[in-house]
Amino acid sequence: MWNRQATELAQAVRTGQHSATEVIESHLERIAATNPTVNAVTQLLADSARAAAVELDVRREAGKPLGPLAGVPFTVKENIDIGGVPTTHGVRALENAVAETDSPSVARLRAAGAIPIGHTNMPDLTIGGYTNSQLFGETVNPWGTIRNPSGTSGGDGAAVAAGMAAIGLGNDSGGSVRGPALNCGVTALNPTYGRFPAEHRVRGQEPMSASQLFPKDGPLTRSIPDLRAVFEVMAGVDPRDPRAVPAPVDGPPLPAPLKVGVVADPGGLGVHPKVRAAVHRAADLLEDAGYRVEETDVPRLADGIGGYLKMITSEFALNWPRIRGLLTEESAQHMELTIAGQPPLELAEYLRLTGERYSVLRDWHQFLAEYPLILGGVSTEPPGDPETFEIDAEQNMRMAVAVRLCTLTTFVGVPAVAVPTGVVDGIPMGVQIIGRPFREDLCLSAAGAIEAAVGTLTPVFG
Repeated sequence: MWNRQATELAQAVRTGQHSATEVIESHLERIAATNPTVNAVTQLLADSARAAAVELDVRREAGKPLGPLAGVPFTVKENIDIGGVPTTHGVRALENAVAETDSPSVARLRAAGAIPIGHTNMPDLTIGGYTNSQLFGETVNPWGTIRNPSGTSGGDGAAVAAGMAAIGLGNDSGGSVRGPALNCGVTALNPTYGRFPAEHRVRGQEPMSASQLFPKDGPLTRSIPDLRAVFEVMAGVDPRDPRAVPAPVDGPPLPAPLKVGVVADPGGLGVHPKVRAAVHRAADLLEDAGYRVEETDVPRLADGIGGYLKMITSEFALNWPRIRGLLTEESAQHMELTIAGQPPLELAEYLRLTGERYSVLRDWHQFLAEYPLILGGVSTEPPGDPETFEIDAEQNMRMAVAVRLCTLTTFVGVPAVAVPTGVVDGIPMGVQIIGRPFREDLCLSAAGAIEAAVGTLTPVFG
């Protein structure tokens, strides 16, 4: 049963074709078989998952209604709270920081009948581009053809791709669910700012402006129908998160054919031929499905990326001495290089930046009025392994430039869906579909058209 889609599993449990207990036991066996090599699941919740499955089975036998994700196992990134379980963020200083309650995203999945089966690996405090933590070590891509599952939600990407869970719950603040989806051959949703309620406090500290605007919890699954089902469950409000907006999950229909702007090389800074080919293949599939595709480029690329980096480094610099003490030399490299490359702003400069961000958002909304959907790569480099995991300034810059479309869309708060386009030389390839705020439905429909032609690529284990 670990080989089946989330929506298939839920249907089987609701109808009594399979018990929730059978589903959970199948996935626990799969974790036992694959996790010693992949190292995606960090804290296995076998006892609580079994207890939740028994409770669901009792409810079904009593004729009580079950939720849309009944019995579906899901993993949860190490920086998202599961009540009664440590939220370690991958660092030793927090290895005993037991969460009192579920985060809003976990609570919404659990209310729909899904069952948390384990925490998953991430870089220390999400700082770094690779899924390797001081507490749990390195997560390995289950494809076997490349080692890197990407970051920072690489544990969930690897777990879903290997069949350890049907759903992974990660978060994205610049590509951190979209990157693992690309490298692991699965799908992911980075939602609109305010679409999903979340809890991102660490040790009770309220997040500052960039940490409020950029990180968004998002799901990873093996198919677009599963991604849509999880999206509909996670969307909504929670009193713990005043940012969440009660927007409908489906917007009004737009005139056909829907226009898609194709952006293979954002800003003309260079794109690998394999990535360009994946984008063009996806464009052809969308055209075949009735979309109108047109080559274009995104507005305000330099301003958006510059603004993102300035906000991030200005905030991190305030707390860096305290944060640095929680990190290893290796895990501190990425942020130290980023701060060196973009020094923090003085107050007057930071305040001017808030106005510039508003200007970038205005231009993007005007751009999306013309192009309701944007098609581009998750990265302008194909999935692969770096020559060394020791990051230097040149490699840090190269990584940042490659994911510039993820960074820019995070800065403006718009939704994006990552979807595979096939396999090249044994390595999964994919693209992302970007849309207007709160039009995840349009992104999912376009991604579904691509998946209908390509098929699903996982589970794998090599």
